[in-house]
Amino acid sequence: MKELDFLNRKWVWTRETRGFAAEDGKISVVTAPHTDLWQRTYYHFRNDSAPVLQTATDEKYFSFTVRARFEGRQRFDQCGVVAYFDSENWIKASCEYEDGIFQHLGSVVTVNGYSDWATTAIDGRVKEVWYRLSRREDDFCVECSFDGVKFTQMRICHMPKATGKVPFGIYACSPEDSSFKATFDKFEIGECKWTAHVGQPPDEEV
Repeated sequence: MKELDFLNRKWVWTRETRGFAAEDGKISVVTAPHTDLWQRTYYHFRNDSAPVLQTATDEKYFSFTVRARFEGRQRFDQCGVVAYFDSENWIKASCEYEDGIFQHLGSVVTVNGYSDWATTAIDGRVKEVWYRLSRREDDFCVECSFDGVKFTQMRICHMPKATGKVPFGIYACSPEDSSFKATFDKFEIGECKWTAHVGQPPDEEV
């Protein structure tokens, strides 16, 4: 696995992409055809070929924010944020090209080898999305924004594998016979911006 020094952190490619460049605070990625992340559910196939570039932290509370800019061409072309633990446990959020009229803004959580997919349709003319991935111990929140200021919750989930140091970063892939360029910038890693719940107190553990 190839390592990359970027923004004073070590990043590691779980799988390398067709091409990439890192300079001036941004990373550009060119996808290869037939690359994807999915496990079993509905489609009954297991795809674990998408290039993933991650760093890691043992901070139990943090937020990772990044802007993804893209020019999808073929159905399911996608790029976004990811926390990839292993082939059967990961979280990702992305915008997936559909037909140029609309596209899927959504998230996938895969636990113990089964993926789910939650989406909403957005205008096909959208070409950039900000993502914020936040950790509170073994729980995660994924948010999105179209201006980098106002963020909207996409997903809250639990990840049993999130013990100790956790990986997180970016990915881009083309599940069908396609290739496109994605550019990531505005990287920010810092204090957790997903605040603790205020309201009903937690149940006592039995």
